[in-house]
Amino acid sequence: MTQPESAGYDYDVVISGAALAGSAAAILLARRGVRVALLERRSDPAAYKVLCTHSLQASAYPVLDELGLVPALEEAGAVRNDARWYTRWGWIEPRAAPGGPELPYAYNIRRSTLDPLIRSRAGATPGVDMLLGHQVTGLVRDAGRTVGVRASTPEGEREIRARLVVGADGKDSAVAKFAGVPARTYENGRFGYLAHFRNLPLRDGIGHTWFLDPDMAYAFPNDDGVTVIAVLPEKKRLPAFRDDLEGSFLAFVRALPEAPPIDSAERITKIIGAVNYPLHSRRPTAPGVALIGDAALTGDPLWGVGCGWALQSAQWLAEAVAAAATGRGDLDRSLAVYARTHRRRLGGHQYLAADFAKGRPFNPMERLMFSAAARDESLARHMYLFASRLIGPLRFLNPAAVARASTVNVKHRRVAGPPGSGEHVSHTGS
Repeated sequence: MTQPESAGYDYDVVISGAALAGSAAAILLARRGVRVALLERRSDPAAYKVLCTHSLQASAYPVLDELGLVPALEEAGAVRNDARWYTRWGWIEPRAAPGGPELPYAYNIRRSTLDPLIRSRAGATPGVDMLLGHQVTGLVRDAGRTVGVRASTPEGEREIRARLVVGADGKDSAVAKFAGVPARTYENGRFGYLAHFRNLPLRDGIGHTWFLDPDMAYAFPNDDGVTVIAVLPEKKRLPAFRDDLEGSFLAFVRALPEAPPIDSAERITKIIGAVNYPLHSRRPTAPGVALIGDAALTGDPLWGVGCGWALQSAQWLAEAVAAAATGRGDLDRSLAVYARTHRRRLGGHQYLAADFAKGRPFNPMERLMFSAAARDESLARHMYLFASRLIGPLRFLNPAAVARASTVNVKHRRVAGPPGSGEHVSHTGS
């Protein structure tokens, strides 16, 4: 049960981590009347996450809108994240239906722009105390539940009591560790490296993703004329790749179908990456504790879902617990609502991502849907909704969609004829 009013809280909620998830949660909670302490271990208000896809999924657009960030993002040069995807069956190029609404979108924007922007908004929100240089070193416990944090600060150790402690402190979450919330780990069969290029033209000025089955790559245009290019080969290629990182990276990109012209562009960053980036899933709540963003669920970076899910989980938490966090409801029941929403909205996506992260080739259902989407505009739009996380796996693989994909591929084979008679027919038979 929620602690009584007499417990003597400094704040209603303490949030550890002032990046996307933490800053968004602070803003949304404070607007609902919650007193928030937003702790950030780094002292620089302009600090940002370096290793990132720098992409916000269309599923996160409603959160950006509620935060009031859309005009600021567009003014900062954020690029709407339309995309085309290469497959062995051709390019999947989602387009709006004739006479229909435009496809949903959000933005590509570098974290060096985005993180300071949302953090400054959080710091200026009434009800939020931004506490830079504050690192959580432990939790305050009372009768089996968390009632605050201990933090190292520029002035020394400090104890901050609150009804709810929120871990928005990333995949290696200290809050989760101190609360005893274990992580379920899924190994990633791919490694990844990325670099930033300026003045790199892409066809139609939109993002490109290459499904090389099982290797992956993408190029996302961002603000200030900067394009992020990432390569994600399967791990058996790692030793040779690392022997000549720069040469391997550039050769990989040059060999892509319709390869971005990197030799005529300016590379403005080092090639950085991670050779081991497992997926993590944690139960998103414990007594007096909630986890959001990567602290609750770390997805596969190849899908670019982390930023969007950080914002969405912050919104789900604020909607579920705001009243209880101010003492006007049962906090444990509110946390249970948040946990159910988190599991329902993201569990299926994470299950499929963890399976694909094994570095395996496409399975039969993936071959069916990807090949058909390369041949049919309505299925391309359907896949776009799934890739944007606007629909879940069950809606993506609903009987009508699977039946249409089967029909599209049967018609294609009839037109193409038997192998050797004209158009290439994949060895997959799809």
